[in-house]
Amino acid sequence: MTDQELDIQHHDPRLYNDDLAPIKSERRTWGWFEIFNVWSNDIQSLFGYTLAASLFISYGLNGWAVMAAIVLAGFVVMVLVNLTGKPSVKYGIPFPVMIRASMGVHGANFPAMLRAIIGIFWYGVQTYFASTAVSLLLTSLFGDPGGQWLGMTALDWLSFVIVWCFQIALFWQGIERIKHFLNWAGPLVYVVMVALMLIVWFKAGSDLLPAVSTIFSGASDYEGNALTAFMAITGTMIAYFAAVVINFGDFTRFVKSEREMKLGNLLGLPLNVAFFSFIALIITAGTLALFGETLTNPSDIIDRVDSLPLTIVAAITFFAATVGINLVANFIPPAYDLANLFPRRISFRVGGLITAVIAFFVGALWMAVISKIGVAGFVNALGAVVAPFYGIIVVDYYLLKRQRLNIQDIFSADPDGAYYYVKGWNHRALIAFALAALFSVSSVWVPALEALGGYAWLIGAALGGLFHYLLMRGRRLPVTAS
Repeated sequence: MTDQELDIQHHDPRLYNDDLAPIKSERRTWGWFEIFNVWSNDIQSLFGYTLAASLFISYGLNGWAVMAAIVLAGFVVMVLVNLTGKPSVKYGIPFPVMIRASMGVHGANFPAMLRAIIGIFWYGVQTYFASTAVSLLLTSLFGDPGGQWLGMTALDWLSFVIVWCFQIALFWQGIERIKHFLNWAGPLVYVVMVALMLIVWFKAGSDLLPAVSTIFSGASDYEGNALTAFMAITGTMIAYFAAVVINFGDFTRFVKSEREMKLGNLLGLPLNVAFFSFIALIITAGTLALFGETLTNPSDIIDRVDSLPLTIVAAITFFAATVGINLVANFIPPAYDLANLFPRRISFRVGGLITAVIAFFVGALWMAVISKIGVAGFVNALGAVVAPFYGIIVVDYYLLKRQRLNIQDIFSADPDGAYYYVKGWNHRALIAFALAALFSVSSVWVPALEALGGYAWLIGAALGGLFHYLLMRGRRLPVTAS
């Protein structure tokens, strides 16, 4: 697409603002390194490390097979995001605008708001977890003040407010400043993780390799066979990235070319995941050699090493890593989704501010209330529910629209527009979503389907795409223009 073709000639103010408008080539500054760091920050959270480390000891599978399953998951996710990222590279539009082509210019608000709710919830939770790194730093310097309110000490509350304000200040500077933070945080976390690996390796000495052999022997209480273990690990890793897969266009709209996007995804997913998992393996083996047990939580490892300099560096690193994943997975997507709801009144920045305000109460009440009442299960169900929209987007764009959109009509509420359907809603796409969502919800709430693990997301996405194709192929599609 040329910049002239991306000029919106006539638009409905209910569908358009400057933040949702196509980004022209002259304003696209992201290359492969920025996309690589999107994934680096997504992987290198406290939870990401714990997940990677636990996979080596939880399924009774040979360590090489675990690595193969993790790398396979990286390749699968790479293919998935290449598909959802390509349209936004071509047209410069974010996820909630892109999905108008399949759901209708008004119907797009439905999946966008579901994604926003998920993002806002986990943004609050991750803000709390990022604050634990700051609290670790303050406690190591000033000691534990004692006393708690709503499950947090005074230093915990101070840390939470610091992290919350820092994220808002960073977000308010705009996408370029966020890019610089991600580009700084990703490499920094790797440097510190490699340093921690070398420290553990040095301290473990000759006991490290026997510990690695113990982990690679695959001894665990897992009752399934090797194939089911391999599939479970692959599915778990795919599910870990699912939050970013559907709205990856929110980032690729800033990328200079499709080639840059694909190179960033290749380096940032299968290769990045493999290297990070190797670091997690060595550190986990080192804890077995040093402490006689496998520790998968980085905070526990730092506590056992008992070194103030290491604690300070680790706290800063954990803070940067968790803020990075929060921006990528939970802050930027809801900001666009809320802006899409009322473009005349909500900009990208205002959408981010709304996200932060609501998420403040989620994070503040996480320890005392929310973590104890099962809300996370409800939000996980919503996460499974959005899976069919991935299939709908991909099938609609590649098979039905044949990679050609009328970029003018995507911002138009003209009843004769290509994406107006019925009063702005594509009822056939809604039916396809509803049918596939029945399975998605069941995979979370029906015990018999829990064995599907992370593959429930993939199956839900495939069903959404299949039903959408069957329902839409008989409909005469409007002539579209690229």
